[in-house]
Amino acid sequence: MGSTDLSVLTLFCLALAGIVSSHSDIEGKLLFLENDLYPGKKMSGLGKLSNVLPFRTIGWLPIEKSTQQSGNVVEKESYSLDEICGGPAAIGEDKFCATSSESMKDFAISKLGTKIKSYSGYFAKNQDQYVVEEVKKIADKGVMCHRMNFEKLVFYCHQVNASTTYMVPLVASDGTKVNALAACHHDTRGMNPNLLDEVLKVKPGTIPVCHFVGNKAVAWLPIPVAGDSDDRPCAI
Repeated sequence: MGSTDLSVLTLFCLALAGIVSSHSDIEGKLLFLENDLYPGKKMSGLGKLSNVLPFRTIGWLPIEKSTQQSGNVVEKESYSLDEICGGPAAIGEDKFCATSSESMKDFAISKLGTKIKSYSGYFAKNQDQYVVEEVKKIADKGVMCHRMNFEKLVFYCHQVNASTTYMVPLVASDGTKVNALAACHHDTRGMNPNLLDEVLKVKPGTIPVCHFVGNKAVAWLPIPVAGDSDDRPCAI
């Protein structure tokens, strides 16, 4: 597949921004502990992952700012683009703000080499509850790129030390099956301590913290990927 095809397909899968509501609800569903990832585990609220999440859910900024709201449901980034992209990286993190699929891939290549593949998860807006069917470890390193909630197309890409990616087949309440990706960070020293305490009641650097890769995020993983298949949407 050529670079032009890569740009078109990636942006087709990822460029449309969704609108999300209260961050406290989203954070409680986005972050979880690695020991909570097992077959039979019930996960609720995952329909939120079909949208673009505010930056605070990523958890890698120690600075808290008040949430900006417009109307009664729209939440925008509570950080400016300069604060997110111009500030220093967190402990154990290498970061880069990409404004195109080409620059996003270039950053991933600089960290993982040329033999890589990109994945985006899929969570249906009308399906909120899932049950974990299986958990498969597929990579010990990767680059995660999170679509930011700005009018300008920006992906916050970062590689975090000691991170593991899992393939997690999920079954929705109506029987729909999806293959989700979960990233578990073992080095959480650079994560927002207020966020970790609020959501998980843990301190940075003490216990692995995980999150699913949502519809508007990209996970770049080295090839070969264990258990690789072609039934994930937006796999390039």
